[in-house]
Amino acid sequence: MGYIGDKDKEYLKGEFDKHLSEEVKIQVFTGPNCQYCNVATAIAQEVSELHNKIVFEEHTIDGELAKEYGLEHAPTVVITDGAKYGGRIRYVGLPSGYEFSSMVEDIIDVSRRNTEVSDEVKAQLDMIDKPVKIQIFVTPTCPYCPRAVRTAHRFAILNENITGEMVEAVEFPEWANKWNVQSVPHILINEDVQFIGAYPDEQYIKYVVEAWKKMS
Repeated sequence: MGYIGDKDKEYLKGEFDKHLSEEVKIQVFTGPNCQYCNVATAIAQEVSELHNKIVFEEHTIDGELAKEYGLEHAPTVVITDGAKYGGRIRYVGLPSGYEFSSMVEDIIDVSRRNTEVSDEVKAQLDMIDKPVKIQIFVTPTCPYCPRAVRTAHRFAILNENITGEMVEAVEFPEWANKWNVQSVPHILINEDVQFIGAYPDEQYIKYVVEAWKKMS
């Protein structure tokens, strides 16, 4: 028995047929003693089987590609074209519950090699010329978290200096406790600037720019 129901598969096939243009990869990084790695792998495989432009790859968290991407935790799921986006659009932990929809939308955007933001937000994104990591702590039952994750991932699609990293707080409690995550979405930028909530692009980008300016 799979993790994606037949009706959901039918819907996803339709969406992928309408929106996918270029090849997109779902890379799952697994490791030893990983409670959720098998599930992450199975979900990624099921999604990849829905369209011929979606390619599934499994890698080890201690392998060369994980080192290149700067990954340390398993499972980590990366949505990429394999070159332009590298490992910058990522999920640390299962992209399950509400976050499954985020992954689907990421697949479509990465396949298109583009996403949409306002001209105002794009102008601010274009200023960022140093590495910025946006980490979004989430839980699977949070209905507001996907918006915060997608915003970070869209920013990462539009600027090669930005990494968007969802972190499943329930799966990694020590990590969440380190940053005093008590409600979600909890956004941490460069381990320096923090805020809580699923803000619109125009507010979200202000925190990203703030973190970038602190690097100067």
